[in-house]
Amino acid sequence: MRKEWVAKRLGQSNVTQMHYARQGVITEEMHYVAQRENLPADLIREEVARGRMIIPANINHTNLEPMAIGIASKCKVNANIGASPNSSNLQEEVDKLKLAVKYGADTVMDLSTGGGNLDEIRTAIINASPVPIGTVPVYQALESVHGKIENLTPEDFLHIIEKHAQQGVDYQTIHAGILMEHLPLTRSRITGIVSRGGGILARWMLHHHKQNPLYTHFRDIIEIFKKYDVSFSLGDSLRPGCTHDASDEAQLAELKTLGQLTRKAWEHDVQVMVEGPGHVPMDQIEFNVKKQMEECSEAPFYVLGPLVTDIAPGYDHITSAIGAAMAGWYGTAMLCYVTPKEHLGLPNAEDVRNGLIAYKIAAHAADIARHRPGARDRDDELSRARYNFDWNRQFELSLDPERAKEYHDETLPADIYKTAEFCSMCGPKFCPMQTKVDADALTELEKFLAKEKVTQA
Repeated sequence: MRKEWVAKRLGQSNVTQMHYARQGVITEEMHYVAQRENLPADLIREEVARGRMIIPANINHTNLEPMAIGIASKCKVNANIGASPNSSNLQEEVDKLKLAVKYGADTVMDLSTGGGNLDEIRTAIINASPVPIGTVPVYQALESVHGKIENLTPEDFLHIIEKHAQQGVDYQTIHAGILMEHLPLTRSRITGIVSRGGGILARWMLHHHKQNPLYTHFRDIIEIFKKYDVSFSLGDSLRPGCTHDASDEAQLAELKTLGQLTRKAWEHDVQVMVEGPGHVPMDQIEFNVKKQMEECSEAPFYVLGPLVTDIAPGYDHITSAIGAAMAGWYGTAMLCYVTPKEHLGLPNAEDVRNGLIAYKIAAHAADIARHRPGARDRDDELSRARYNFDWNRQFELSLDPERAKEYHDETLPADIYKTAEFCSMCGPKFCPMQTKVDADALTELEKFLAKEKVTQA
C-alpha cells in the first residue's frame, strides 16, 4: 500500500511525518489514520505538527497499515516479543507476531537478544507485520561486542541504530536520558535500575567515567531518523521497578532530560514519544502522567503497566492492567502490555494472549472514560445482544470471541443453547433478564405511582 506513497519522498533529506505536517501537507498516512480514527485529517496533521501525535511509519516498512499514537486518538496497546539466548527462533517470533496482531496489538516491539541471527529475525518480523515495529538497538549493540559492555563505542551504537532504520524499524527505544549525574540518585532504591538498556548504559558510564554516548551523540541519531522517518521512543532507564521507588528523584531527574531531548528532536522535525514508569501506586498515576506532559511538552506518553502492587507474580497482567486503565484515563497514549510471566520468565503464546486481552480491556476502558466519540458503541451493542440472548452476536462482539464461546460451551455446548434464554449461571428459571416489561405495562405503573403520590400527599 505504501510503496507509491513513499516513492516520491525518496532522496529527500527529511521524510518524517512531522516534517510534512509542519509544511501543511496532509500525507497519505495522515489520511489513512484519519479514517481509522474517525477524525478530521487536518486535526491529525495539526497534532503531528505540534508533536502531540506520532505516526510511526518507516519509509522502508511499506506493508505497514499506518496508525497514530497520541492523546487525540484512541489509546493504543503494544506487545513485546523477541528471541532470547535460552529460547525461541525466527519462525516462533513470526508466529508470536501474528498472534499479537490477531489479538489486537497496535504495535509490536522485537526485543530479541539472541537465539538466532537477530538481523534475519527482525527482517522477517518487519516483512510479516502490518503494524509498526519497535526495537531496542542497544541489545544488538551489546551482542556485536560479545557482551563486553566496556568495549562498546559510540560508533557501535550508531551503526546498529542505522541498521535497524534501514531494515524498516518504525520506532526505536533510545536510552539517551540517563546521565552520569543521575546514577547516585538510585542509592535509596530497593530495585535499583531495572531497565535492561538503562543498565547497560549505566555500566558503560561507570566503567569509562564518560557521559552516556546516546546523549552526547543524540544529534547523530536525529540525522539517521530524519532519513528513514524513524520515531524516537525515549527510554526511561530509571523507571521504578517497585512501588517503593515510584516517583523518586532519579526517575524525575531523567524525565526532565527526556523533555529536553524531545524538544531537541522536534527542532529537526523528528517524531517522539516518551516511555514511562513500570511500578506506580494508584494514587501516584495521575501525577506521573501530568508530570510527563509538563516536562515533555505533551509528547505522547507510552507506559509499561504501571503495576500498582508488587506481590502478585503470575498475575502481573492484572496488577498492571489496573494501572494501565488509570494511566490511559489520565491521558497516556499507548500502553505496553505485561503478561502473567512478567518477572518470572519468557512468555509463551497463551501468555501473549492473556496479556494482550488484559491491555485491550484497559485501553478500551480508558477510551470510554475519556468519552471518545463512539468508544461505547460496541459495549452498547453487546449489551443489547446479551439482553436478547443472542449468544453468537455476543461472541462476535467480544474482545476474545474464542474464549467467550469456550467458556459458554463448557457447560452448554449444544447448538440449541445458542438461542436459549439462559446460561449455566442462573439456569432456565431464574435469569433476571427474562423479566421483560413491555411499554404499556410501564405506562400503567407510572400512572399508578403518580396517583399513589397524590394520595399520600
